[in-house]
Amino acid sequence: MIDGFGRIIDYLRVSVTDRCNLRCRYCIQPDEVKWLRHDEIVTFEEIIQVVKIAVGMGMNKVRLTGGEPLVRRDICTLVAEIARIDGVDDLALSTNGVLLEQMAFSLARAGLKRVNVSLDTTDAERFRDLTRGGDISRVFAGIAAAKAAGLEPIKLNCVVGGPCQHSDLLSVQRYAIAQKLELRTIPFMDFAAGRFSVISGSSRGDCSRCNRLRLSSDASIRPCLFSDLSFSIRELGVERALRLAIELKPESGGRCSHNWMHGIGG
Repeated sequence: MIDGFGRIIDYLRVSVTDRCNLRCRYCIQPDEVKWLRHDEIVTFEEIIQVVKIAVGMGMNKVRLTGGEPLVRRDICTLVAEIARIDGVDDLALSTNGVLLEQMAFSLARAGLKRVNVSLDTTDAERFRDLTRGGDISRVFAGIAAAKAAGLEPIKLNCVVGGPCQHSDLLSVQRYAIAQKLELRTIPFMDFAAGRFSVISGSSRGDCSRCNRLRLSSDASIRPCLFSDLSFSIRELGVERALRLAIELKPESGGRCSHNWMHGIGG
């Protein structure tokens, strides 16, 4: 698929849930967040339908996100269903790593190729503070399990700025080098103000190279992370929602008043 600015759109990010088992300070404000009702969350059947139609339209890369995708019940079943779709060449997942130790081998057997793990510090106390109670030892165990299961290359996503300090980044850099992992630094972003920048090791934030659409956890196709544009697959049908998202995909990002990162999927 090619959008109105000549960009080839071949990458679909799927937010399977808005729920998360951490409360990271740059992502969720507990006193403000409004979770989707169960009947509002995109179903596995809808996800499979979107992926099949998107692949038929030329997309070949799929990444599962959240929220935290591993809190979604039967996520390995979804991975297996997507992996069986002819034309999906790359199937990846972004996770905070907390549940990865117990699920890595099942995910690999289901057909997952690789994982990105969010890690903003390697200090246990700092991690507990940034995530409002998270246990970093579970993340380290999850990364080790992912390596053992062959879910490689493993990339670390590290937020820089906002509540995350430079010393946190340095600790993650040292860990990445020691563990032979790839590191992607993600500048802290203000979605409501439209302030964002290029992410190291990725084209994210580089609008001229953007190649993706997003299926958010409320069953809508979103053409741009930094925009309120969305097209409901339930109201419009999957193919029309996808085509509208391509046709109306903006040349560059602007403002996102919803500031709903945990439901859109980053």
